[in-house]
Amino acid sequence: MSGHPTADELMKRLLAAREAGDANHASPEQLRLLRELTRDAPTFTPALLELARLLQLTDEPGVDAEVMFAEVQRLLEQAVSVSRRNASSLVELGYFLDVVRGREDDAATLWEESAGKSLKTLEQAWAGLLRGWSDARTKESLEKALRLAERAEKVFPDSLRLLDEVELVREYARQDGLLKPTSEP
Repeated sequence: MSGHPTADELMKRLLAAREAGDANHASPEQLRLLRELTRDAPTFTPALLELARLLQLTDEPGVDAEVMFAEVQRLLEQAVSVSRRNASSLVELGYFLDVVRGREDDAATLWEESAGKSLKTLEQAWAGLLRGWSDARTKESLEKALRLAERAEKVFPDSLRLLDEVELVREYARQDGLLKPTSEP
C-alpha cells in the first residue's frame, strides 16, 4: 500500500478481515488480512486488539503456543503504546498478563490505570450530558438531567466540574417547577 491509508480505508480493511472469519474462531484468511493490516498500519489500535483477541481464540496449525502468546503480547503492548495508554488497550493487556502470564500484580496495575482513565472520561461525558440536557431545558431533558445529577454526586462527590453542572440543572428545574424552591435561611 502506498502512502498513508485514510481512516475509511483502514476501517474497510478491518471490516473485510472480520467478514473473512468468525468472531470467535479466526480463519487463516482472517488472520492473514489482520496481520497485513497491522503491518501496513502499525498504529491502528482496533486491528492490533482484534488480531490479539483472535489469536488467543484460535489454534494455528504448526504454531507453538508460546510463539503465539509472544505475538499476542507484542500486539497488546503495541496497542497500549500507540493508543497513548487508552483504557481499552490497558484492560486487554491486563487480562492477557493475568490469565496467560500469571502476572496478577502487573495486571492489577494496568486495570487501576484503566479505571482512572475511564472515570475521568465518564466524568467528562456526564458533565457534557448535564450541560446538553440543561441547555435543551425541556421537561424531559431536565428530568433526565436530575436523575443523572443524583448519580454524578454519588460517584464524583468532589468534582467541581460536575457539581457546577448539577447546580445549574437544579436551578433550571426549580425555575421550571420540576423541583421545589430551596428555602433560604
